[in-house]
Amino acid sequence: MSRNLSTQKPPPLWRLSGRELADEVRARLEALWRLDAELGQLLVEVDSRGVSELYGYGSTAAWFAHMGRMSRGEAKKHLDRARGLNPGRSIDGTETPAAAPATGAAALAGEIGPHHIGRILLFLKKIPADVSEEDRASAEKILVELARQATPQEVDKAAAEILARMDQDGKEPKDPDPAERKPELRMRQRKDGWFDIDGQLDPITGTRLSTILDPLSTPRPAGEDEWPDLRTTSQRYGEAFGEAIAMLANVPDVPGGDRAHLVVTVALNDLKTKLGTACLDMVSELTATETRMLACDCQIIPAVLGSKGEPLDLGRAKRLVTPALRKALIIRDGGCAFPGCHRKPRHCDAHHVIEWAHGGHTILRNLVLLCTAHHRLLHSSPWTVHITEDGIPTFIPPDYVDPLRSPRRNYLHQRIAA
Repeated sequence: MSRNLSTQKPPPLWRLSGRELADEVRARLEALWRLDAELGQLLVEVDSRGVSELYGYGSTAAWFAHMGRMSRGEAKKHLDRARGLNPGRSIDGTETPAAAPATGAAALAGEIGPHHIGRILLFLKKIPADVSEEDRASAEKILVELARQATPQEVDKAAAEILARMDQDGKEPKDPDPAERKPELRMRQRKDGWFDIDGQLDPITGTRLSTILDPLSTPRPAGEDEWPDLRTTSQRYGEAFGEAIAMLANVPDVPGGDRAHLVVTVALNDLKTKLGTACLDMVSELTATETRMLACDCQIIPAVLGSKGEPLDLGRAKRLVTPALRKALIIRDGGCAFPGCHRKPRHCDAHHVIEWAHGGHTILRNLVLLCTAHHRLLHSSPWTVHITEDGIPTFIPPDYVDPLRSPRRNYLHQRIAA
């Protein structure tokens, strides 16, 4: 068990660079995860010897709750995790193997923390009894390897896929002949004239409705003369539903199809160097970086300006990403391709890996779906993305996130390897 706890006084935080701050955070996380694993070893040893014999308590959880000044539930959660990661001893003194030895080894190395460990242990409990120990160990190693670089949600998704392969028939349904589900919509007008609405929609109709309402229900941005949007999510969806009904009553089309038509004026050199500003629809000022984001996935009408700002030529609208190409992107990426992001395709832009301003082609192998936040991150930070030989977007983090700059993917939208 490691006892090398540094006693050296750290430098003042204000003297640390951004890279040094990130290194300190990573080092503390790894130390915290190692200490948690070492604490688990101690708890299992106390549990194996018998807490009643050692300290007079009725259970190890009760003793640890008293020691840690925590609730019995929190103490039990720590103890259950420790029992899963470490070998114990039976009544006759023989050692019982750990349920998750690979997970325990990664925890002791400071590579994964409790948020991943709990999910892996839960997965192991769900594995059918007829699965071999070899397949069980192999599945655990897959999740541990994934947990070293992925989010807990991605580990959950991978665990669900592995379980589905192990038990393809699944549980027998309680009702052998369930009734066919049908869409329902119930409307009741109250005495004050308002309507109460509830019901259920089939997946296709629900997805169509969500595609229409989502862009209409986004919070209003706070401006100089406006208060922040304080409406709840349900209030914003209610108003969006009314807006969609009004559109249907007046025009045959609904929102959610084509991307925006924009007029952007910017000097070509500013667009290439990310310096300077641009003008959106002759009103709003944009940074050159924001303009490059728009150029990835909007219908641009370029305006060429002379040295004195006079318009020399107004280009014709040009579709950079066609509807067919966008559909292919959605099929391949499934949503925002940035590691760990869950955003759906309707919230994403098509980003050029090699930027359009630098000669990048508008083809599938040069495009990746990104939500607004991660699109901006790619344009304003050292994160990079490329398309690998298997056609999947792969991201390289900055060295302050990962000194080895190991490639990362989004496993929430991609299936893991068999």
